Amino acid sequence: MSIVTIRNVEFINNPARFSDVYRFRVTFECIAPLKDDLEWKLIYVSSPGNEELDQELDDCLVGPVPVGVNSFEFEGSAPDPSKIPPEDVLGVAALILTGSYKEQEFVRVGYYQNTEYDNEEMKETPPSKIMFDRLVRDISTKPRVTRFQIKWDVAPPMRALAATGAATSAPVPSADDLEGSGDAEAKQNGDAMQL
Repeated sequence: MSIVTIRNVEFINNPARFSDVYRFRVTFECIAPLKDDLEWKLIYVSSPGNEELDQELDDCLVGPVPVGVNSFEFEGSAPDPSKIPPEDVLGVAALILTGSYKEQEFVRVGYYQNTEYDNEEMKETPPSKIMFDRLVRDISTKPRVTRFQIKWDVAPPMRALAATGAATSAPVPSADDLEGSGDAEAKQNGDAMQL
């Protein structure tokens, strides 16, 4: 069971210019007090086949984290254009937000980002050399969330023991208690059943 669950990620400046910072608000719930901070990272993936080109745009520590619903605003720098292969600048890239506790990643939220020119003429006939000052980005609002089991150093709160167990469970009816059980007996004996 996860001690921390993301409730919402809201991009404050979307769509935006390619060179603008990323600004967003993360809302999460914590069900037990944590001894250490949570670490959040924002990663830009321009070339999915080559992890060496991934760019960590920013990271931050959030804590101490109290029990309940918490939120924070995160600002990450734009990707460094010199680290993006020219063939991967336009079109779809990925933006990944990760959450970790004690160097263990417990959640990864991925978004698609579409990058294109800011006018129709340049979209239809892109210039031979990328003009970064004319690029805009739009981040998809449908994330892909992956959760990982980690070793938390706290336990979730215990529920009342009286609510569980055989002593308080509802009785399970037997087949003889069910209405129409005679029909089943008749069928077993080969007697004709009336519909």
